[in-house]
Amino acid sequence: MNNMTNNVNSSIRCSVDNCVYHAQSQNYCTKNEISVGCCNTNKPTSCDSTECASFKADSAKC
Repeated sequence: MNNMTNNVNSSIRCSVDNCVYHAQSQNYCTKNEISVGCCNTNKPTSCDSTECASFKADSAKC
């Protein structure tokens, strides 16, 4: 498993499997908490305007 911790956080669903925090066998994050940020706007109106600011690329999958 490439993620930095082995604990699945069932409160944070995630389908981005090229992140080091992704629980590889399940669509969850392994971090205790994440930060969510805005993309190109201070007032997002859709999920396309937000991002997981805790994302860290898994170099083995990028």
